[in-house]
Amino acid sequence: MNGLLLVINAGSSSLKFETFDVADGTPRRVLGGEIERLASTKPHFMARGASGPLEDRLLGIGDDPLASLLAWLGEHGGGTPCAVGHRVVHGGVHRTGPALVDDALLVELDALSPLAPLHQPHNLDPIRRLRAQAPDLPQVACFDTSFHRGHPEVADRFALPEALFVQGVRRYGFHGLSYAWIARRFAEVAPGLAAGRVIAAHLGAGCSACAMIGGRSVDSTMGFTALEGLVMGTRPGELDAGVVLYLMQQGMDASAIEHLLYHESGLKGLSGISGDVRDLLADGGPRARLALDVFVYRAAGAFATLAAAMGGVDAVIFTAGIGENAAEIRAAIAARCAWFGLAVDPVRNAANGPLISAAGSRVAAYVIPTDEEATIARETLSVLASR
Repeated sequence: MNGLLLVINAGSSSLKFETFDVADGTPRRVLGGEIERLASTKPHFMARGASGPLEDRLLGIGDDPLASLLAWLGEHGGGTPCAVGHRVVHGGVHRTGPALVDDALLVELDALSPLAPLHQPHNLDPIRRLRAQAPDLPQVACFDTSFHRGHPEVADRFALPEALFVQGVRRYGFHGLSYAWIARRFAEVAPGLAAGRVIAAHLGAGCSACAMIGGRSVDSTMGFTALEGLVMGTRPGELDAGVVLYLMQQGMDASAIEHLLYHESGLKGLSGISGDVRDLLADGGPRARLALDVFVYRAAGAFATLAAAMGGVDAVIFTAGIGENAAEIRAAIAARCAWFGLAVDPVRNAANGPLISAAGSRVAAYVIPTDEEATIARETLSVLASR
């Protein structure tokens, strides 16, 4: 394949993009950027290359952001893309890998929108727009759930009636594109450890942890939706379902509860200040400290559960915004996991790794930057190569 591969990660208010040169069959990053404030009348278009900013401007009123992106790439960004890879949060039960987009796939993925209401519709929107604007442009959907499809059944079952399981009420797991990259990269960094039992923690605005044996997911803290598991920036993580019943009995409807759980909970709800760990560390007040303490407590508890699922743990990996940059949070989680042999070295930890465990630690600890876009590029190429 010749030319540029475009990778798109679309959200509710922004569209992140990167391009890769794929002329030799291996994706090589060329440039990246973002279109912000999509819901406003004046979206903000930014692009940057290896040497710095390439574009920074407001789009005109009425300009189509995707059409503007394609036009800019054609004129300034190295040419019109030969294909597009998309992050799609939910692939359902049967999608164990990326897939070429067609009408049938879009219908299938749209039916999953109720399981990821704040992600799936926004992931699918640029796919539809591009199909209308450039119908011959190949597009590939890469799923956050696919990496977890090899779980043992006991890890994916809720204790609910069989009929609900048949309907798809089960644990799916998310952040799979991130974990696929971590599994690949860790096999290069520490192949002996990567062949063993590893806990990878994707800690950012959204947070989860994944148990991997030999680079394959065997359990994850996220389940039916991206609400389960660890405390997140604005999502509560683990929550007694009775709380939702109580809120309903108090008169809250589904829309209000959804807003509460996705936008007003987690670190933001606990602190009353912010859902951003950087803000809370800088604040240092009692509410900020409580929020961070709960975050650490829940993360350490999840590590224990994942270690039990694997029968032990050989290495722990921290990734994503918090995991890669918040040394204090990493140290606090490790301190609560000292019982299974995890100890970090203060100097290594302050330097953000890659190796941060102390010399005598029975469990190795690493910081490895994630790269979901590179995973999407690789998966997209694999689909197109098999056509």
